[in-house]
Amino acid sequence: MTNLEVSEETEESGPGGYAAARLLLLQEKERPGPPRRAALARLTDDWLAGLFAAAAPPRGTALVAVGGYGRAELSPRSDLDLLLLHDGTADKAAVAALADRIWYPVWDLGLALDHSVRTPAEARATAADDLKVHLGLLDARHVAGDAGLVAALRTTVLADWRNQAPRRLPELDALCRERAERVGELQYLLEPDLKEARGGLRDAQVLRAVAASWLADAPREGLDTARRRLLDARDALHLATGRATDRLALQEQDAVAAELGLLDADTLLREVYEAARTISYATDVTWREVNRVLKARSARPARLRTLLGRNGGAKPPVERTPLAEGVVEMDGEAVLALSARPERDPVLPLRAAAAAAQSALPISLHAVRRLAAAAKPLPVPWPAEAREELVTLLGAGEATVPVWEALEAEGLISRLLPDWERVRCRPQRNPVHTWTVDRHLVETAVRASSLTRRVGRPDLLLVAALLHDIGKGWPGDHSVAGETIARDLAARIGFDRTDTAVIATVVRHHLLLVETATRRDLDDPATVKAVATAVGSLGTLELLHALTEADALATGPAAWSSWRASLVADLVKRVAGVLAGAPLPDPEAAAPSAEQERLAIEALRTGEPVLALRTEPVVAEPEEPEPVGVELLIALPDQPGVLPAVAGVLALHRLTVRAADLRAVDLPSGLGSGSVLVLDWRVAAEYGSLPEAARLRADLVRALDGSLDIPARLAEREAAYPRRRGLAAPPPRVTVAAADSRLATVIEVRAQDAPGLLHRIGRALEGAAVRVRSAHVSTLGANAVDTLYVTRPDGSLLPDEEAIDLARALEEALR
Repeated sequence: MTNLEVSEETEESGPGGYAAARLLLLQEKERPGPPRRAALARLTDDWLAGLFAAAAPPRGTALVAVGGYGRAELSPRSDLDLLLLHDGTADKAAVAALADRIWYPVWDLGLALDHSVRTPAEARATAADDLKVHLGLLDARHVAGDAGLVAALRTTVLADWRNQAPRRLPELDALCRERAERVGELQYLLEPDLKEARGGLRDAQVLRAVAASWLADAPREGLDTARRRLLDARDALHLATGRATDRLALQEQDAVAAELGLLDADTLLREVYEAARTISYATDVTWREVNRVLKARSARPARLRTLLGRNGGAKPPVERTPLAEGVVEMDGEAVLALSARPERDPVLPLRAAAAAAQSALPISLHAVRRLAAAAKPLPVPWPAEAREELVTLLGAGEATVPVWEALEAEGLISRLLPDWERVRCRPQRNPVHTWTVDRHLVETAVRASSLTRRVGRPDLLLVAALLHDIGKGWPGDHSVAGETIARDLAARIGFDRTDTAVIATVVRHHLLLVETATRRDLDDPATVKAVATAVGSLGTLELLHALTEADALATGPAAWSSWRASLVADLVKRVAGVLAGAPLPDPEAAAPSAEQERLAIEALRTGEPVLALRTEPVVAEPEEPEPVGVELLIALPDQPGVLPAVAGVLALHRLTVRAADLRAVDLPSGLGSGSVLVLDWRVAAEYGSLPEAARLRADLVRALDGSLDIPARLAEREAAYPRRRGLAAPPPRVTVAAADSRLATVIEVRAQDAPGLLHRIGRALEGAAVRVRSAHVSTLGANAVDTLYVTRPDGSLLPDEEAIDLARALEEALR
């Protein structure tokens, strides 16, 4: 039995048969959507009208539904917005008693109630002071009592709204912007608020209010369907959860999708996103028109007098400024020129879009619709002008986004790039991603536009940025699928065979640099050689470097940092050297640094760990002073348990490990004898300041001699913090990576990020009697990818079967 059924059963004791009838109605599977909402509103009307009549109401009183109830849009758990209206002639005590006779039965049934008791004059005065009240009264609907009183109120409230529109609409616009900033955009949220987020039900209501002002009207195509889809989703959410909620939480999306008869949660989100996008676009167009009309009204008197004086009373001319062939600016928008003939000019849609974006202007709704209706398809391959206009559009920066959205709203993008339809409104379940797949592609092009001075072929960079994730609409590895799609689209756009091959290569390897830099040992010649082989040329490397940064910046704040930038820049420098013919250095021949040698001698002399914490921030580039971590050097006599001990101590001190390099140092003769292990770590504080090296050393000594129980301390710390609400993390996965390294066997661990993860990995490796040469830690959101270079104790690589057994044992230890 669901929560809804349990709570509804308690309503059997309510007045009349309303509770039972309501439950039966909500259980009817044959009448979902608008018919059920309307039937629920009628049922509620009849019940409340009965309560009103049974209370022997005095003359001059009426019961009024406002807000969503006034629109007859009752979801299963919607609250009731009610106004008890009276003309002021009845005794106050009688009106109060009438209110009690209505409100208390509603409360007794456990229904949420938003109520008020007012005269028409009081209702108008409250609406004048409170914009939200005024919006609710625009949907006022008679339920019971004096219908004339309600009709008069509706007439005066609507007249007030139209008369006050020049003042109220800017106030409403500001309110909507503040809400969007606070709640976010529905079409990009993984757990969207169906009502309050931008593009949600609240904005659909606002569009109705703007239309009621007669100042501007929203583009109506698809708007009713979008609004109905969001209302249906909210109904299903209420039925699935038994709660009055508008937030579509992750753990409830499968149940909501099933309630709606949809395939899965992704299908649900995509439908919700499409609806939100329709409402958001209509919102943008409508507010632009409102602001244009208000601006014209405020400027009209003085300007009109001037123009009439010049023209002898003739109609003032419309100002048009040419932007491109067939495109002009008028009233702050890019519109088609009077001479434009889209039916004869297939390049016009791209030319108009590029001109609008380059001028940072919105493109007129009427212009886009005319282009969508009349423009002929481009020939394949595209002519050079069309390709150049696309590159110009993509290179316009932030101004590209609204123009692209306008083209997409009218179906022009899918017509130009047929494979776009597969990624349109496609959700990305990884919380690191800010956008849907299609918007992420546009955002990547926007970011790439600021990096075009770094590459020799800006056009290839911008198009590759637009297409780099196009394979996410297909099954399998999106980079592999994307290579094929990008090759086809690049040829369609009109690039020659050589440029098409470069775009395809960049799309295929768009994750290569960041994944290699953060997960592989850059001192291993096999790492650099593999990247050089995949990239093939300096020009392609240059494009990949810029795309890597643009892609990460467009993903979200967690995807890029100066630390990642420094690692990628280091890798690019090494790969560029190989592509230019420079020999790779031999890591085995590299001598320890003077600091490492000094610490090794001290550790050998004392027989205890020696630490050096380099507190100057290590930065990516001189012009970028953001710290990316600090260097921690540790030297100690070689002994078992070093990696888990050090990783555990760092976790206890809330230090995040970025990378770790472990090497045995052979000291020159005369400086000492014995085996010394030197660990070079890159760490960053989770928050607060760095701990003192002396405290780290003291805890490390205790961890090595067994007096500090690190697993117990980490367990206490984890227990002190409640687990975050949400879906259960997927199990860890450990694989043997095909790295072709001559130095070590490469093990890759993918797991949920948690304090002490590297400590647990180290303990498992110690138990398997393998030696860790280096570790490379990469974290994106809640996901960690730790790459470990391991050998046998004698320094040799693990045989294949032994490596596979190690991966299985490590995976089991992390469960």
